[in-house]
Amino acid sequence: MQTKEILLIDDDQTVCISIGLLLKRAGFRSRSVHRPRDIFPALAEKLPDLVLLDMNFTIETTGRKGLEILNNIRQEYPQLPVILMTGWATVQLAVEGMKAGARDFIAKPWDNKQLLSSIKTILALDTPAPQDSKSTPTGFEHIVGANPDFKDILAVAQRVSKTDASVLICGESGTGKELIAEAIHYESERAQHPFVKVNLGGISASLFESEMFGHKKGAYTDAIADRKGRFELADRGTIFLDEIGDLAMSSQVKLLRVLQEKTFEVLGSSTPIRTDFRVLSATNKDLEYMVTQGGFREDLYYRINLIKIELPPLRERASDIPLLATRFIDNLKIVYQRPDLHASPEALAWLAQQNFPGNIRQLKNLVERTLLIHPGPRLEAQDFQRQYRQELQKKNTIELPEVGQVSLEEMEVMMIRKTLEFYQNKVALAARALGVTRSSLYRRLQKYHIPYDDQT
Repeated sequence: MQTKEILLIDDDQTVCISIGLLLKRAGFRSRSVHRPRDIFPALAEKLPDLVLLDMNFTIETTGRKGLEILNNIRQEYPQLPVILMTGWATVQLAVEGMKAGARDFIAKPWDNKQLLSSIKTILALDTPAPQDSKSTPTGFEHIVGANPDFKDILAVAQRVSKTDASVLICGESGTGKELIAEAIHYESERAQHPFVKVNLGGISASLFESEMFGHKKGAYTDAIADRKGRFELADRGTIFLDEIGDLAMSSQVKLLRVLQEKTFEVLGSSTPIRTDFRVLSATNKDLEYMVTQGGFREDLYYRINLIKIELPPLRERASDIPLLATRFIDNLKIVYQRPDLHASPEALAWLAQQNFPGNIRQLKNLVERTLLIHPGPRLEAQDFQRQYRQELQKKNTIELPEVGQVSLEEMEVMMIRKTLEFYQNKVALAARALGVTRSSLYRRLQKYHIPYDDQT
C-alpha cells in the first residue's frame, strides 16, 4: 500500500518538525509549508492525502486567516480532507471551520495519540474498504434487514467500525441505536476492551461528575468509598453516551472538555487522569435544532459527530418486519423451549401492514407477548391482532404515574409531545386540544427544546 502523505501548514517551524517526526514514526510522509502564499503552489505540485492546518497566521491570533485558507482549499480541492489545529480559546472558531468542511479539529498543545488517531480515522474513511464477500463481520451478523436504504446505512456503520471515529447515531426510540453502537464496538480494534453504556438522560447534573469521572472517599457526604467513573472504566475501550440530547448544559461543558483533552479529575482529587477511549453517542432528538435554540452546545455537537448515522423508523422499512418477527420468534422459541413455534405467512403479512410507532422494540414486545399468551406452535394473524388491540386500548387509557416518579414539568413535556404526535405537528390543533393559546404552546416548545414543524 502506498504511504500516505500529510501536508503541514503552520508558521511555527518547530511545530512542523515535531509533528513531522511523529508522522514519520507512524509510517506517514509529510511536507511543511510556513507561509500562506506557498500553500497553493505546494498543493498544485503534488496533492497530499490530508492537510493539517493551523488557524493562526497573524499577530492577533484571531484564527480568521486559517478559516480563510480553509475556505480557499475547500473551494479548489473539495475532496481533500483538512484537520484544523487551534488553541482551546479559539475552539468556537474551529467549529466554524467544521461547518466550512474541515473534518476534525485538534486543540494545542496536542496529544500525540489523539492526533494520530484523528489522521488515521479520516484517511481510513476516505479509502474504499476492500470487498470480501466471504467474510461477514461478527458484530453486524445479528442485525436483520434487507431494505436497500437500511443496508446502505449498515455498510457505513461497518466501514467506520474499523476506525476510531466519533459516531452520532440518531433515530426514533426503538430503532436499534444501541444495537448499532454495540456492533461498531465489537467490530473495532477495541473489541477486547470494555463497552461502557451510559444513559445520560438518567444522570442528574448534580451527579454527573461523580458518575462520569468517579469520586474519592469523602468527596461528599454519601461518598463512603472510592468509585471509578465511566470514563475510567472505558479505558482502551468504547464509551456509549445514550440520550445525549437530554444532557444539561452545565454537564455539556464538562463532557466537551474530557472529549477534547482525554483527561479528567476524579471528584475529590486534583490529579489528572488520562484515558484512551472511543466515543459513540445516540439520541432521538434533533440536535441541530437544539443548537439553534441554545439547548445544545455547538462545539460539542461537532465533537461527537465526525460520522452521523440516521436509523430509519420501522414504518420506512416495513418490508423488514416479517424478517424481524421471524428472528424474534427463532430466538424466543429457544428461550421458552418451544422448538416448533412459528408464525403463519398470513400473520407475517398482517404484521408488515401495521404501524409501530415504538419501532423494533414495540414489534419485539408484541411478538413475545403473543407467544406467551398463545399455547400452540403456530401463531396466526388473529393472535397478534388481539394483543395489538389490547396494547392500543392501554395507550388510550389515562394512567397517572405514582407520586414522586416524575415531576410536573416532565408530565407537561410528555403530554405536549403526545399531543403533537397525535395532531401530526399541527401546532394550532395541538394548542386547542391542550387548552392553551398557540403563542403559549410555542413558548413551551422553545423552553423544553421540543422540535416541531410550524404547521397550522
